[in-house]
Amino acid sequence: MLGYYLHLALRSFRRNTVLTALMVLTIAVGIGATMTTLGLYFVLAGDPIPDRSARLFYPRIEPRTLRKDASLDKEPLNQLTRHDAEELLRQKRADRQALMTAGLLTVLPDGSAGQPFRVNARYTSADFFPMFGVPLRSGTAWSAADDEARAQVAVIDRRLASRLYGTEAAVGREIRLPQGVFRVVGVLDDWKPTPRFYDLTNQRYGGEEQLLLPFSTSRALRLDVQGSMHCWGSGSKGEEGGHALNAPCAWLQYWVELDSPRKADAYLEYLAAYSDAQRAGGRFERPTNVRLDDVMGWLDYNRIVPNDVRLQMWLAFGFLLACLINTVSLLLAKFLRRGGEIGIRRSLGASRLDIFKQCLTEAGVIGLAGGLLGLGFAALGLWLIRQQPDDYAKLAHMDGTTLWLTFALAVAVSLLAGLLPAWRAMQVAPALQLKSQ
Repeated sequence: MLGYYLHLALRSFRRNTVLTALMVLTIAVGIGATMTTLGLYFVLAGDPIPDRSARLFYPRIEPRTLRKDASLDKEPLNQLTRHDAEELLRQKRADRQALMTAGLLTVLPDGSAGQPFRVNARYTSADFFPMFGVPLRSGTAWSAADDEARAQVAVIDRRLASRLYGTEAAVGREIRLPQGVFRVVGVLDDWKPTPRFYDLTNQRYGGEEQLLLPFSTSRALRLDVQGSMHCWGSGSKGEEGGHALNAPCAWLQYWVELDSPRKADAYLEYLAAYSDAQRAGGRFERPTNVRLDDVMGWLDYNRIVPNDVRLQMWLAFGFLLACLINTVSLLLAKFLRRGGEIGIRRSLGASRLDIFKQCLTEAGVIGLAGGLLGLGFAALGLWLIRQQPDDYAKLAHMDGTTLWLTFALAVAVSLLAGLLPAWRAMQVAPALQLKSQ
């Protein structure tokens, strides 16, 4: 029966080409605009590390001095001081833990022909790799013993390996920086979580870190750091400035792995006890204020989806609603103009339900055609977004989810638009239509 309904729909399209094309275009434009914004939203709001996000947590504590307006600070700082990060790392109360920050380093290629160049770096501790499931193409990560020894070892990505050595087989080679020579112990495979959840202070929507070094080594060699820093008081002066061990400055990210809710609750209690101890020792002045967010909670707290993207998404849904209303009007006009044809079918034995199914099938085919055209509009819209200067714009792309959702939404919209016209068409009285012929 479905084949018969499809045959009737195609015959109807040929008789009303302009009206059918107008409905297809209306649905396509609405679907294209909606899927353009949804495609970008899904990329920004998605889980960047779905197999691990539920057991990775970002702890925060409040180390600042007490001020008259301290009550205005309801949330603790987003980063840790070096003193607190290193102390939490030393105490090792989680299954795994890693402190980290971003850096910018100059690489000195071998040979006189090579020109020095700058690369983004990350200074971190050994648990960074197993915590986040960082894939290695060859070699291994450094160990906790290397952290303690401040070893000059490095993990580089495969593109940097190819640029320096002409091959990805870089394990055992040396990489030269102005501050010293590092031995390559591992080569990264492709790994670029989006958004870059583990450091939202620096290039949160992208950025490629090609060189990873032990944090302890970075401080021993005073390597350049990049990212945000929040300081208070007057104790940040000295040779290392705000990066000194006891400087009152928060600039480090810190992540822990806890494999059960019970452990997460226990770790939160541990953070509160640590804060109490620091206040008793005179380091902290404010009341205990600690937080422990998992990956998705941390992204939500930082409003990882920009407000303009949220606004564009709701505007697109409003536009789709307008397209839906227009499609309803066009389908009403199309179906009711065929009252005579419907009356004849009814008089030949077709039930009201048969008429309803026939009209919905026609609306569904229009939706499929609109979805196909809307897919092209969505691809064009995402391409236009990628041309914008926003740092998240380059993430806009068409993926499998966007593809199937485009067609699903197009068919759903067309069927929804066809409900009222199909219901009106099935109410046509065959006797009245036959008398008017």
